[in-house]
Amino acid sequence: MFEIAVIGAGPGGLSAAARCAELGVSHILLESSPKIANTIQMYQKGKHVMAEPGILPLRSPIGFDAGKREEILDVWEKGVDSLGINIKYSAEVKGITGAKGGFSVTTMAGETIEAKHIILGIGMQGNPRQLGVPGDQAALVQYQLDDPDEYRDESIIVVGAGDAAIENAIALSGNNKVYIINRRDEFARAKEGNLNLITSAIDDGSVECFFSSSPAEVHLHEGEEFPASLVLKTSTGEASVPCHRIIARLGAVPPRGLVESFGIEFPSDDPTAIPALTSQYESNVSGMYVIGALGGYPLIKQAMNQGYEVVEYILGHDVKPADHDLLAAKFNGLPFDLDVDGVLNLMQERIPVFGGVNALQFRELMLDSQVHVLKKGDLIFKQHDYTNTFFTILQGTVDIQINPELTIASGEGSFFGEMSLMSGRRRSATVFAGDNCIVIETPRRTMIKLISSVEAVKRVLDETFIVRTIQQKFAPNTPIAELQPIAARAQIHQYAPKEIIFKEGDVADTLHFIRSGSVTVSINIDGRDVVMSYVPANTPIGEMGLLGGTARTATVAAAVKTETISIDKESFDMLLDRSPGLKERLQAMVRERTQQNVSVQSNSESGDLLSFLMGQGLGEATDVLLIDEDSCVGCDFCESACAATHDGTSRLNRKAGPTFAHIHVPTSCRHCEDPSCMKDCPPDAIQRGGLGGEVFIGDNCIGCGNCERNCPYGVIQLAYKTKAPGSFWSWMLFGRGQKPGKGAPAQVTADSFKQAVKCDMCKDQKGGPACVRACPTGAAMRLSPEDFVELVNVGR
Repeated sequence: MFEIAVIGAGPGGLSAAARCAELGVSHILLESSPKIANTIQMYQKGKHVMAEPGILPLRSPIGFDAGKREEILDVWEKGVDSLGINIKYSAEVKGITGAKGGFSVTTMAGETIEAKHIILGIGMQGNPRQLGVPGDQAALVQYQLDDPDEYRDESIIVVGAGDAAIENAIALSGNNKVYIINRRDEFARAKEGNLNLITSAIDDGSVECFFSSSPAEVHLHEGEEFPASLVLKTSTGEASVPCHRIIARLGAVPPRGLVESFGIEFPSDDPTAIPALTSQYESNVSGMYVIGALGGYPLIKQAMNQGYEVVEYILGHDVKPADHDLLAAKFNGLPFDLDVDGVLNLMQERIPVFGGVNALQFRELMLDSQVHVLKKGDLIFKQHDYTNTFFTILQGTVDIQINPELTIASGEGSFFGEMSLMSGRRRSATVFAGDNCIVIETPRRTMIKLISSVEAVKRVLDETFIVRTIQQKFAPNTPIAELQPIAARAQIHQYAPKEIIFKEGDVADTLHFIRSGSVTVSINIDGRDVVMSYVPANTPIGEMGLLGGTARTATVAAAVKTETISIDKESFDMLLDRSPGLKERLQAMVRERTQQNVSVQSNSESGDLLSFLMGQGLGEATDVLLIDEDSCVGCDFCESACAATHDGTSRLNRKAGPTFAHIHVPTSCRHCEDPSCMKDCPPDAIQRGGLGGEVFIGDNCIGCGNCERNCPYGVIQLAYKTKAPGSFWSWMLFGRGQKPGKGAPAQVTADSFKQAVKCDMCKDQKGGPACVRACPTGAAMRLSPEDFVELVNVGR
């Protein structure tokens, strides 16, 4: 009778057995394969293994640092020998019976091992998730990659967006043509190092990525050059990619049948569900514990810490999780007489959107988040601010001021800020703290990662966003309960840039509300489409046809990647009935747009100018630098003033960039509403200003170059820090007429590195952007898309 039987010699199981050996606790470690750490053994040769999360200390008698697969396995094998771990190889477990204090473990070989406690660390890698499409069991479809050097001169498709998929794609790309399929628009689940690698590989063309795409079918082509092709559903339609091989790295699902046979229960029928566990990793079967990936903890360091901790728990020792002190400091000052686990449990109990998040993910989310204890009347954020964090209410209330006449109270368990989180646009309301207010503020990057990995969170956000949008934009005085039937019929749509939402002449059967992105509205004049307006996020489109019961009078297309919420005609009519004044407001909007249509038809050149500017990214800009070449004298004062203001390095290039008619778009940041540069910034150095919405780069930039590669407009450069040759005002007063010299590098040494630089809208300068202030003729101007469209319409 052993005190503890550990099943599975992965990182968690090894660490648990090592702690037993270190303490002299009787134990046995059962491993189904001939070697330890079978999952790590199956990593591709030479794979660099990361020690994430970096902020957590390691608790284990066996060492672990980031390094190559082979190095880590060597350290662990030596640890097994030096500690005298009692391990039995090729001992696959068939069944477990009994109860705490008297479990019987049966192996496939017919052996029986008895133990007082069981620790399950069996992982999930033996159960890879399948493609789930016709043809996914073909011989050329594989779910594992052992040695990437075995494959040369092939076209290989890697399906997945996690670390394993990225590592496989990078390793194969040296000798093969590699495609990677990502069903989302970014690699939200990847570790930072892998994020950098795949971004660089896509940028230099060594890996080709299909974003927002999913497999539909595997076609086999016997006897042809490419033996197969993978049919994809993409944001622009169906695509077929010829290949020699498909490697699907889609994670794994729990070996549910085996685990349930041990008596362990799962909370739902969802195939991705994990067992319900206590904070000490104990399952519903008393004395049986689950650690590592099977319990929802997939990272090596986490599993090793759990292996150490679970042995301490079994022995009755009081040991806190490795992140305890970090969270305790964060929760200091909260008015709850609870320990860290108690506060975390309270948060998940009170806030439904986090209720379905597993314990590890929630702890990680809280490590990134801030908890604010506020006084009544404290400002949380202002309408039109350019912040995009997500807030949840742990206690008390908040007052959401939509407009001076309408304030909505929101209470415990609710969330707010989701509109800016999703759209990247300015805050649509002002929010003040109410009575006894405690809120949790979560960064956008953390929430996007959570939405990508937990379907239940995305579903709650989508449903809430829809009903709140209907209330705030169409029926502010109608109770939420009355709007629920309308919200239930609404649908969410995604559109690729330039994809048609509806065409001129189509039957008008839906109203669209732009959730994120922006659209252009065009009409056909003399056989060609002329853009007549631009419509940003948080705006309805398509109401003209529904109100008039006529066909569409214009074509609406996505200017950038766009998401809309659609309401059908029956729901629209219900809204009109339940919302006094809505019909009149929409009719006024229709009259205004009709006048614009008439104006465009008399001057199509303005529409051509709008079409050109939308093609240059104006549709996703919040502020763009334009130069009127009829007024520009070519003095380059704009560049000189920029350099004088920014330590000698100009953030714009006047001569570069396209021109249409007399409007020139120089190379300068557009401060996009959903900046591509912000998505893959490992240190989160790229931020957005709260008032002006400027996108700027902080001093914590590490110079990885991701933002430079991701920017579609080429407005970011890498440069050494420089010593300023002057200042804007010294240049204005004494040096105007000559360009300031470039700043000298500030003592470049072996430790120096380049950092990203870009236009920051002169956010720390009084008076606004230096480039505009320095222009002697007024040719330079910075405008939002809405301002420019209004200017063009006035010019008509």
